[in-house]
Amino acid sequence: MPQELSTPALLRTMRVTLHVSFAALLALAGVRTLLSWPEGSGGQLSPVLVPVLTALLAVVYVVGTTLESRIARGRADRRLLRWTPVWLAAVTVLWICLALLSRDFAWVVFPLFFLYPVLLSPGPALLCVVGLTGVVVASQLLHAPPGGFTAAMAVGPSMGALVAVLVSYGYRALYRDAQRHLRVIRQLESTREELARQERTAGTMSERERLSREIHDTLAQGLTSIVLVSRAAQQSLSHEEQDVTAARLATIEGTATANLAEARRFVRDLASPALDESLPTALAEICRRTEEGARAADTGLRCEFSVQGEIPDLTGPQRSLFIRAAQSTLANVTSHAHASRAVVTLAGWEDAVTLDVVDDGVGFDPRATARRERDDSFGLSHLRRRAAELGAELTVESEPRNGTAVNLRLPLAARTATSSPAPAAHHTTDERDHS
Repeated sequence: MPQELSTPALLRTMRVTLHVSFAALLALAGVRTLLSWPEGSGGQLSPVLVPVLTALLAVVYVVGTTLESRIARGRADRRLLRWTPVWLAAVTVLWICLALLSRDFAWVVFPLFFLYPVLLSPGPALLCVVGLTGVVVASQLLHAPPGGFTAAMAVGPSMGALVAVLVSYGYRALYRDAQRHLRVIRQLESTREELARQERTAGTMSERERLSREIHDTLAQGLTSIVLVSRAAQQSLSHEEQDVTAARLATIEGTATANLAEARRFVRDLASPALDESLPTALAEICRRTEEGARAADTGLRCEFSVQGEIPDLTGPQRSLFIRAAQSTLANVTSHAHASRAVVTLAGWEDAVTLDVVDDGVGFDPRATARRERDDSFGLSHLRRRAAELGAELTVESEPRNGTAVNLRLPLAARTATSSPAPAAHHTTDERDHS
């Protein structure tokens, strides 16, 4: 049995044994006194006094121990404990009266010996135990026949008092240890609950972050494309260019259909349809949709995709990283770069897989962009965090009127053979606004 369970059980057993022994000794002394009454051992006493004092002592003792038990269980106000010395004094006075009236009540003192070291501080407790021992010896001397008092009548109670004091202090030490263990257990339980709450909160925040990135890189980008193409369709409709308008509406329908598939997949298993395809196929499809959307929006953007080297097998999160990087970066090119050409290159090396997205758009000043704070910017900042989670590195290089180059590099496990070096990483700059 665990220590924190056995110690309280032992303490409860000791308390019950103490109370039972007190009740048994008190009852036995009362019965012996009444039975010996006709023989003259108590003939000079009132026949009512001893039973009344015995019953009163029993009632006082039961009331005090019951109240203490209720306080220990939290069912009574702990401020009532201040009456403990009064209760102990009442029990002591009643017992002294009975012990002086009849020697049979002298042995009831042994359960009382255990109370004083537990309820009082060491100094007063020892004085009370010595005083009670003296009362026992006086009771033996008072009721012993002439010449019948022996040294054993004094030594016996003294040895009993000594043993009781030692056991009482052992009980007190066990009780303190049990209380300390209980406090430690409660602290550990509280800490465990707090850690569990923090883990749940962290898990919730992590899932929210993941969903925000997934929605931004898929549904939000598709809706942005729909908005751009719908504006172009309105312009062509105002110019009565029905064929152009029909083509742009078809593009809107295709984009909406693809985003609907994304949404249904999110609802089903929070994944992305593009993740079921091979990585080169998924990236080629992203480039095709980007060029188709740009053509419908009448921006004239051409998107080219190529694969260099052998692409190793990647895990689901790694493939998702490259797909989201291409989606987010090309959406930025479409929305902000005003570029005529974007080149997407997926390359496999001995030690890494890289993705480069280069456009010939207007570019931007990274230092000026770094000074702007955008609370609703989710593009490359989220992509950087996604890359960092997988040990990848995202770098951006741009200059005003000289286009932008984005490089994503995912290191792989080292291989024994050496091959062509990985492409040089761009120096990190800040990103433009992605909304």
